Amino acid sequence: MGKKVLIVDDAAFMRMLLKDIVTKAGYEVVGEAANGKEAVEKYKELKPDVVTMDITMPEMNGIEAVKEIKKVDPNAKIIMVSAMGQQAMVIEAIQAGAKDFIVKPFQPARVIEAIKKVAEEG
Repeated sequence: MGKKVLIVDDAAFMRMLLKDIVTKAGYEVVGEAANGKEAVEKYKELKPDVVTMDITMPEMNGIEAVKEIKKVDPNAKIIMVSAMGQQAMVIEAIQAGAKDFIVKPFQPARVIEAIKKVAEEG
């Protein structure tokens, strides 16, 4: 059975790109969110197996969203998606509870590897 993935990014084309990579790899995209606030609501509603979370977004950024989701579900599996040069934020995200991160512009193989790794653990 395919794992369920929630894609969070404020850029529609990034969500489309990720959705394409993820579905081609046999995962089911159960939802999309354009900001952290939406991500938290969708997480509660859809209970995905894995979340790809952009860091820089309006209303609530990815790090705040990770903290909120972790309050709801301490076992949430979240992969951060960051642009180049956001190392400090990536570290902060990992401390907040993210399991892995992928850097934009991303390689499809790296995205799948991260999802697979995170989805299979525990």
